[in-house]
Amino acid sequence: MTDAPGALSPLDEAGINALVEEGLAAVAAAGDLPALKEVRLAYTGDSSVLARTNRGIGALDKADKPTAGRLLGAARGRLHKALAERQEVLEAEAEEQMLATEAVDVTVPTARVARGARHPLDVLMDEVSDFFVSMGWSIAEGPETEHEWFDFDALNFDADHPARQMQDTFYVDGPSVGAGEGEKANLVLRTHTSPVQAHVMLAQEPPLYVACPGKVFRSDELDATHTPVFHQVEGLAVDKGLTMAHLKGTLDHFARAMFGPEARTRLRPSFFPFTEPSAEMDLWFPQKKGGPGWIEWGGCGMVNPNVLVACGIDPEVYTGFAFGMGLERTLMLRHGIADMHDIVEGDTRFSQQFGTTGKGN
Repeated sequence: MTDAPGALSPLDEAGINALVEEGLAAVAAAGDLPALKEVRLAYTGDSSVLARTNRGIGALDKADKPTAGRLLGAARGRLHKALAERQEVLEAEAEEQMLATEAVDVTVPTARVARGARHPLDVLMDEVSDFFVSMGWSIAEGPETEHEWFDFDALNFDADHPARQMQDTFYVDGPSVGAGEGEKANLVLRTHTSPVQAHVMLAQEPPLYVACPGKVFRSDELDATHTPVFHQVEGLAVDKGLTMAHLKGTLDHFARAMFGPEARTRLRPSFFPFTEPSAEMDLWFPQKKGGPGWIEWGGCGMVNPNVLVACGIDPEVYTGFAFGMGLERTLMLRHGIADMHDIVEGDTRFSQQFGTTGKGN
């Protein structure tokens, strides 16, 4: 009954009971919540027959008003109770249906959004660190903004050494030191990770076996083989009786870990301020473009006694060896990467070649 007819007499018990029975049947027949809402408006709303009939009580004699009130009140009560009970049932059914229709089958394959992943260079740095830890060495880190003394003076660089010049080194305006405002601390962006070795030698007593991976800075233009920000790993061993033979054995072991069982190294005489004697280190590389052959990998040598003295170690008692190589160069050699731009420009297709792109989530 959606279009209510005119009002009944407030004293028409039979008519009111018939109206209630009709309403109860409509409530029971409502199949969902919207249908139940229509029934509620039709039988209890302001425009319903019951509401119109109730408004007619005011025209009755005073003696008849209580009887009409009880009759219509009981009718409204029966309808409201039935409506509430039916609403509870329909809400439960709607919730059950929603759970069934909105259930997600977690076993169904879906298109997933790729997760971020670590750069192959970071993965290589961890691999290098793990290698040295497996030999019992320590891993050391240090500040990227370094005092000039640690970057150069402690490592036996002369005051007029070319590496100190602005074309090779990024100098940083440091805070004022001393009484004069014009006197500044000599700070640089470290040009190698060797300052970390100086910190270690000053802070610890030999024997020392430490590897120093990290980021370094030089004022190079970005091209196929150079970048102003790159990564190195440097190794330092200081102990009694160390020789070039220990250095050569360490380098061969490291080369095989990085490039496979056929890899080996050779040393060519060279010069570095912080080692004496010094050598360029070449790598026998079976995967070299054009066929197996030697290719330059890094520098090495015995720690210069002046460096040991500067860091408080007696060169009459201890000797040491040191070496260093670029991690970008190592990555390029291992995987045949021809252009440094591929490593530094952040294209995810580069990382995908190494299996380091996430599978999704």
